[in-house]
Amino acid sequence: MISKIIRIRGTVQGVGFRPFVFSTAKKYNITGWVRNSSAGVEILANGTPQKIKGFITEVKTNPPPLAKIDTFVESENYSNDYKDFKILQSQIIPGEFIPISPDVAICSECQKELFDPANNRYRYPFINCTNCGPRLTIIKGIPYDRPNTTMAEFTLCDRCQAEYDNPLNRRFHAQPVACPDCGPQVWFESLTTGLEKKRRRNS
Repeated sequence: MISKIIRIRGTVQGVGFRPFVFSTAKKYNITGWVRNSSAGVEILANGTPQKIKGFITEVKTNPPPLAKIDTFVESENYSNDYKDFKILQSQIIPGEFIPISPDVAICSECQKELFDPANNRYRYPFINCTNCGPRLTIIKGIPYDRPNTTMAEFTLCDRCQAEYDNPLNRRFHAQPVACPDCGPQVWFESLTTGLEKKRRRNS
């Protein structure tokens, strides 16, 4: 068994990078962890040399569609006793900065849900997943985690929390995840309606 520390910089937050690393680690029977930091993404990977090589190659060459890797640095690490692979709490590094993905137009899977009357997000205007939705316009700080976004005030309902926690769900660790039961709302008021209300108050 060998162990590697991997540090990745670029557009690697808000693009589903940690869930991608998580699922890839499971595929190659890698133990350790992945986390966001103010400098990018950090990975601790333990496994056989062959498995580590396959894992690193896939992370490098097949990242999520919205990701852009600028630097990918590997270094040897001491042996450890990790038995599983986890997503750890993000690390704040003062003075560091990374680019954040721009907002991304609705993906085909969310669009299908949006117009499905049987779906709980039917016609919900803030539908999103790790492949689409707001990024730059909701960020308040880095690392890119929900507490550092304008979504922090919206507590996830049980359904959204289950999606957020499920590694097999495309909303796994999607920071803007929301639904009509727990997310922001929008409504329309016409100018004439507003004027009519004002007239009634003044009469």
